[in-house]
Amino acid sequence: MVVAAMGLILARKAVHAALSLVVVMICLAILYAAQDAPFLFAVQIIVYTGAIMMLFLFVVMMVGVETAESVVETIKGQRVAAGIVGVLFALVLSLGVAQAVSASVVGLDEANSDGNVHGLATLLFTKYVLAFEFTAALMIVAVLGAMVLAHRERLVDPPTQADLQARRMREYAETGRHPGNPPTPGVFARHNAVDVPALLPDGTPVPESVPGAVGRLRAEAARREAADEVAGEIAATGPAPDERPATTERPDTATDEGGPR
Repeated sequence: MVVAAMGLILARKAVHAALSLVVVMICLAILYAAQDAPFLFAVQIIVYTGAIMMLFLFVVMMVGVETAESVVETIKGQRVAAGIVGVLFALVLSLGVAQAVSASVVGLDEANSDGNVHGLATLLFTKYVLAFEFTAALMIVAVLGAMVLAHRERLVDPPTQADLQARRMREYAETGRHPGNPPTPGVFARHNAVDVPALLPDGTPVPESVPGAVGRLRAEAARREAADEVAGEIAATGPAPDERPATTERPDTATDEGGPR
């Protein structure tokens, strides 16, 4: 859990930090199970590790994974204030951990006298009901804020499918980049070509896996290559010795004296 928390702090990419946070939450659920709190264990796995983290990843993807943050402070002194709050939070966390390790837990049996679920519900919906509602409102505001930050006004119409395909073909002509779609996640692809057939278990290709249009294009290219080879061989050997020179006159209109026949 501590290693994942360090990865959460030191990760350079937001997605890696979110995955580290998933590991932290799973470890926290295991700690709940070790403390005989099955309800918190289930809630931690189902709600936080499942739903909340998927929401975090969704917001991260909307805002942009590779978006660089600006180093310009819009609010003067916010970095200093954030550092002070971070130090205070670390102090409070250290004191809480030290008290939990040095002294035995008091009042746990009394709180769970009617069961862990009943005791948790009593605290959550009586003493801490306002804090619970404010937390829910805070999360909703955070999601709305992320949507506002990720929203962009469209000044022009979005490109159509034909425009995207034409752009791909231009990039292929200019840079040689393959115009096809990249392989889907989780697929180990050694190439990205639609004219490469699938392989049977014995390693032989499957002709039915190649589209018909692509097969015809390949056959036409092979015929053109063969015709070019034949033309090259004829040009390399030269004309035959008894071959007459080329003329533009028709045989039936020419005579030995040069006049009409």
